[in-house]
Amino acid sequence: GEVESPTAGADVAVIGGVIAAVVFVLICLLVVMVRYMYRHKGTYHTNEAKGTEFAESADAALKNDPALQEAVDDSKKEYFI
Repeated sequence: GEVESPTAGADVAVIGGVIAAVVFVLICLLVVMVRYMYRHKGTYHTNEAKGTEFAESADAALKNDPALQEAVDDSKKEYFI
């Protein structure tokens, strides 16, 4: 019959260990990706001034914004569309 070498069992163990390590890393990556996708599920924050949706004009919206009270100069107005 066939004679099995003494290193054949060690080779199988090394190959099995490598495969187990790769599977473990892939599972960890999957868990991290699912956690990231769950935490960032389409929500976003804007930097728009609060209360501007009810203002009748851009001037009124900027004048009513408390963060820009001292920064708004009526002589230098710029609008970006």
